[in-house]
Amino acid sequence: MMDIRLFHLRLQSIHAIINYNSMGGRLDMSKSPRCLYYSDIGSFLNRETESVFGALCDKYHGDALTTTREAWKKEIEILRRELTPWEDTDGRIVFEYDIPRLGKRIDVVLLLKGIIFCLEFKVGEASILENDVDQVLDYALDLKNFHKYSQDRVIVPVLIATKYNKKSSLIQPSVYDDRVVNPLITGEIGISDLLKKVLQHFPNENEIDSNWIISPYAPTPTIIEAARTLYESHSVEDITRHEADEVMTDRTISYILDVIKKSRENKEKSICFVTGVPGAGKTLVGLDVAVKQTYQGTDNPNLDEGAVYLSGNGPLVAVLNEALAKDNYIKCKERGEKKKLTDSRREVGKFIQIIHRYRDNMLAKIKNPVENGILEIDPEKAVKMQNAGYGEVEHVAIFDEAQRSWTHKRLAEYLKRGGTYGNKLKVPNFPMSEASFLIWSLDQREDWATIICLVGGGQEINTGEAGIIEWIRSLNDTFTHWKIYISPQLTEPEYAEGRVDELLARNRQVTYSECLHLGVSLRSYRAEKLSAFVHALLAIDDKAPLIYKDIKDKYPIVLTRNMEKARRWLHEKVRGTEKTGVLITKESARYKPLGVHVLQSGDENAVHWFLEDKTDTRSSNYLEDAATEIQVQGLELDYTCLLWDADMRYDNGRWRYYRFSSSSSKWVEQIDNSESKHEQMKYMLNAYRVLLTRARAGMVICVPEGNEHKTLSGFWEDSTRLPEYYDGTYHYLKNLGIVEI
Repeated sequence: MMDIRLFHLRLQSIHAIINYNSMGGRLDMSKSPRCLYYSDIGSFLNRETESVFGALCDKYHGDALTTTREAWKKEIEILRRELTPWEDTDGRIVFEYDIPRLGKRIDVVLLLKGIIFCLEFKVGEASILENDVDQVLDYALDLKNFHKYSQDRVIVPVLIATKYNKKSSLIQPSVYDDRVVNPLITGEIGISDLLKKVLQHFPNENEIDSNWIISPYAPTPTIIEAARTLYESHSVEDITRHEADEVMTDRTISYILDVIKKSRENKEKSICFVTGVPGAGKTLVGLDVAVKQTYQGTDNPNLDEGAVYLSGNGPLVAVLNEALAKDNYIKCKERGEKKKLTDSRREVGKFIQIIHRYRDNMLAKIKNPVENGILEIDPEKAVKMQNAGYGEVEHVAIFDEAQRSWTHKRLAEYLKRGGTYGNKLKVPNFPMSEASFLIWSLDQREDWATIICLVGGGQEINTGEAGIIEWIRSLNDTFTHWKIYISPQLTEPEYAEGRVDELLARNRQVTYSECLHLGVSLRSYRAEKLSAFVHALLAIDDKAPLIYKDIKDKYPIVLTRNMEKARRWLHEKVRGTEKTGVLITKESARYKPLGVHVLQSGDENAVHWFLEDKTDTRSSNYLEDAATEIQVQGLELDYTCLLWDADMRYDNGRWRYYRFSSSSSKWVEQIDNSESKHEQMKYMLNAYRVLLTRARAGMVICVPEGNEHKTLSGFWEDSTRLPEYYDGTYHYLKNLGIVEI
């Protein structure tokens, strides 16, 4: 039985060992981890069905289900019959080819006369389901976008429902001009004829590189896909663009693990600050470090040196937990294991935790009420362990989105009333910020500890979020014995308002390392410069038009004033199971006239919005419920629509900020005349920064026209949506060169 802890504990690097035999340097694919069977078509046809079947079973990890074994036999029999016209060609056949990004395998890949055929079998099926068509299209798109030796090839997805009595008659390239053919459908009898028709349609393709089977793989998974893939015992090296020199996730992970090792050997306390552009893989790095640290290259967890992944982002934790729990439940069910979904959820929750859980457990150990502003452990509430002291069992805590940790004021007020609804432990006079308390908690260990802070620049988006300043103040003032390892980029203006150098000037425990910065976006695989463009756009920087011109062909960003046009653009872009959705800021107010509703708060709603498929009205793909920056930070979609409301307006070379007053039905301008107002305006700007960086493949920005109509009495029909509220922003974006649809 595979415990979910394998996601958190059992991650080991998979290194493909490529052996060449002495005769001509041909690849010995019996050593390849990427498929279960590979040969030229002639050799395949000359082997008996049982021989090929035995090879599949030998390479399969674990015991294949009876239905899987029966499907393999049927597929082999069918293809031995249907591929006979190509017995004497250089064509090759691959069974169960691994797709790391999806954590799945393609049933069969044919490399024939320069064309890549992805064959997905539905043995015994007589009807066609849309989900099955999407599945084989996903495989083709994954090869196109992320498989180096497939990027310039014609790729043909073919769905084979063995008892289906029709076959596709139209060979039609997709409208994207990317050499991926629209999915073809056939029964088992029509395979040969369909292949011939495709080959006639593309008669002059160059032969495929013989190393196709071990091609560098360049996937950029969504965080949900990445978590699922890690669960399947792949490493981060397998699911990031490993052949790109500038992608430094591996380097960052190695550096952090080395800091942990030094801390253990020297009995030290240490903290690492990892920075990165939006979508650079900070969360992925955190998850991978947690797994590697706990497993340490073995099949069993090292319970004395484990790690926990913490986040204050409720929707992110909820979505990751539910995705992994469902995946675990389904896989256990497929293996015939008796397990409830609630059991899977419980197991996942041990690893990925909301920061409040960890905090509450430590709060239960302190003397309450707090006296003289000093936290003390109450020996009657806690057991002192030999090495852990009064700390938690984990030596390593990974805090994602550390810039969103709470200020002292917010945390003290929260604990004073006993949580949001006043039904939890009340701690009056709490003396620390969230950052200080997390360091204090790990400092309770009497041996060693390491904290990894994953920091997004300019992404504090809510009142009471302290940013990175509070972490540094705590280290300077209270935890002076902690070793500090820091990314040089933490000194940039978007982190701690550019004050990091000043704050750390007298701290002798600081080590700077470029290894702690992730400078390339993995999320937006078509536009590594997206974050630079968003930064320039929001900073009203003259470089913005030049950056846009450089990325627009790889990563489409378009503009409209019509929400229906935006929806149509999104529907026309997504293929297969790609995800799309509408985004708005939490300060947005006048979206209902455009047929948009805000996604209701609550983690369960975010889970449905992100995880349900396009047949479920709760899914983001329906483009009815818009998510806010609070609900999408740390997560992503393939294509997005950013609905730009009147809360932030461009006016004569600057941004002006407004909040909508429900009581007066008016927009009220926010004037920068106090520290709290300054913070609020920063959060509003950062909200747009978050939303502008959620799309992996492209986005449309919709700036409404407003309502220009007046009543018969001469008054505005809707004074909350005057055209002047939107026109400045529209013209600014238009003047950047953003193409209007």
